[in-house]
Amino acid sequence: MYRALYRKWRPQTFDDVVGQGHITESLKNQMRTGRLSHAYLFIGSRGTGKTTCAKILAKAVNCENPQNGNPCCKCPTCLGIDSGAIADVVEMDAASNNGVSDVRALRDEAVFTPGVCKKRVYIIDEVHMLSTSAFNALLKIIEEPPEHLIFILATTELNKIPATILSRCQRHSFKRLDRELIAGRLKYVAENEGIALKDDAARVISSICEGGMRDALSILDQCSSIGGDIDADAVYSAIGIAGNIDTERLFDKIILGDTDGALGIFHELWCGGKDHSSTLSELATLLRETLVLSVAPKNGADMISGAHPAERLRGFAGKVPHALLIEHIKTASSALQDAKIMHAKTAAELCIVTLCKSKSITNGILIPADFEDRLRRLESGIVINGAGSFTPSKEPPSISEDVLSLAAEIAKSHEEGAKSPGAIKPAALTDEKTEEAKEDDIITPPWEDPNEGDDRPPFDPDMMDIPPVGNEEQYPKPLPTEEKEKEPEKAPSPLPSPAAPATPAEGGSDNERIRKLKETVKKELPGSRASILDSPMAQFYVSGNTVFLATENQFAYTQLSKTCDTGIYTKAVAELWGDGYAFRILAAGEPVPALIKAEKEVSPEEKKVSADRLSSLLEGFKQGGYDTSITIS
Repeated sequence: MYRALYRKWRPQTFDDVVGQGHITESLKNQMRTGRLSHAYLFIGSRGTGKTTCAKILAKAVNCENPQNGNPCCKCPTCLGIDSGAIADVVEMDAASNNGVSDVRALRDEAVFTPGVCKKRVYIIDEVHMLSTSAFNALLKIIEEPPEHLIFILATTELNKIPATILSRCQRHSFKRLDRELIAGRLKYVAENEGIALKDDAARVISSICEGGMRDALSILDQCSSIGGDIDADAVYSAIGIAGNIDTERLFDKIILGDTDGALGIFHELWCGGKDHSSTLSELATLLRETLVLSVAPKNGADMISGAHPAERLRGFAGKVPHALLIEHIKTASSALQDAKIMHAKTAAELCIVTLCKSKSITNGILIPADFEDRLRRLESGIVINGAGSFTPSKEPPSISEDVLSLAAEIAKSHEEGAKSPGAIKPAALTDEKTEEAKEDDIITPPWEDPNEGDDRPPFDPDMMDIPPVGNEEQYPKPLPTEEKEKEPEKAPSPLPSPAAPATPAEGGSDNERIRKLKETVKKELPGSRASILDSPMAQFYVSGNTVFLATENQFAYTQLSKTCDTGIYTKAVAELWGDGYAFRILAAGEPVPALIKAEKEVSPEEKKVSADRLSSLLEGFKQGGYDTSITIS
């Protein structure tokens, strides 16, 4: 009866084990000195020799004629263990016997002395599959086993083994085998089996078996059925993968953004019987090796599989930037996951289309497909102000209320020497026909021209292109303009037009009415919402026929704009200003339409400090190229 190559060529002694000398030498020394442990834990990836070494150790401890730590493989005990005729050596698969009842049965029979061998050995493969109760049932006998008992546990997932088990075992970690070592072993087996295996085929097999000798022998066994010489193409055809050449062709089309060509190559591979997931996996491997060789040109050569020439990978790395390679790898990995839950071919085609559309080439420069979207987001973060210069969308420091109040008082006291009392204007926009301010507390915005129509943009003090003192670099000076060729089109104002201002009711100035409005509304609102009106998060303003309530953040806007409270504001505004006035709450971040605020009592000491601050502010205006009619005496 034919035996598979991995079974036929399984090592029988420690000396036959390939690539695990750090473990086999340790076990041989323990055999020679007699210092054996009662429990071993073998850890490593699949096909690296865990179960093989466990069986060799079981033979070595029971061999009648051990030779330098190795079993003789000729005595009745060794032959009986190899054939499975001796019941004292038990191999248990924890993947199918993982219940607590299975472990209890094992524990009950383990206490009996061996019938033929010196030691009773239990080999538990895939031990991480045991349940929590099964591990608990195994604890006591592993901690204090009888003299005749040895446990050998094998696992591929160390993280699933309880710490209580780990602390009772002697651990040995099996490493992945080197590609050259696997290729040499494959050539040795092929020569003895009469298989014509070429060097390139051996390298391909060793690169795709991921360091496992058993997988490599299984692939060789599968390729041997083809007959004739076995080369790299025969390996690709036998195991149903695209092959390095086809994968590189596919990646070439992806780099060029040729979606039609990339899908054509994929369809060609599909018609040739290649698996969709295998094609995606090979593409992800190619992307990964290109990235590794790109970011680690010195040590990266030892980290790649060798399926693709290093020169070819370096060529790819020179065409694709690191960030784009990382995005490609994420896209391919995500497609591999999607292939498990949706149609595999559809997932693979979507992945290829996404990779091709993820960038374009312009004048030899790679440009991401979302470049335009990112550019629009960048442009939305820059505001072109009235002076024609660029200002970051991040709000600059706002002018405090005491400075604004003091500015209004100073403007009122210097009416005689000012062309427009309380107005601060750039020199280029100064007009002799400016009308007198109708309200003592109003400060005209820098760009506002009284001779223009009502379609001018609303005033937003936070967006004034005025460089704060001591921070000129952050806010650049406006560009000098000698003449205005053409006024840019201005967006229509979202605010109500004050074309026909209503006559306010009797009862004082707007500032006094605002104070009364706050007192009236606070009595009607619940305590949580009324407290917001006393905080800086909410401010009342008057513009034309409308009273505005401006909020600084979304929380304040949500609390103050409740439908049940709208009538309270409207009623109070009608009582204080008259029926011709409307009320509106501005959303967080919406431009403030006016500068009429509630006055704040300022002490003489505070006025002196505020005057100094205002002087510094005006000096900053002058440094920014603006002309001002305000002077400080």
